[in-house]
Amino acid sequence: MKIRKLEDELTVCKVHSVSDISLEKEFYFIGRTDEEISLVCRSKDTPKNTAAREDGWKGFRIEGELDFSLIGILSKLSGILAERQIGIFAVSTYNTDYILVKKENFSKALSALSQAGYEIV
Repeated sequence: MKIRKLEDELTVCKVHSVSDISLEKEFYFIGRTDEEISLVCRSKDTPKNTAAREDGWKGFRIEGELDFSLIGILSKLSGILAERQIGIFAVSTYNTDYILVKKENFSKALSALSQAGYEIV
């Protein structure tokens, strides 16, 4: 299985309103529940008006479109990283899964996944 590195530094934040988010940006995830509106975006695209913000994330995604019948992919990846004391922030889309780690753990995470047999591209 291939893992593709994302080049940009990312931010995880909460916003007060969806109107605070520029939907024209190239890369972002929005999660809305009855309690919050969360946003993952490139750090340079973070809205000025956030309720909370954590910078310093880097990410990678599983290459290709994952079939919904596949079981345990995210669990296996997160397990490999947990064994090395690397915390994650995971985001799933219709096509695939994204895993974010703090930038100081990014190389260590990619190395661990490579050693476990994943191809890093």
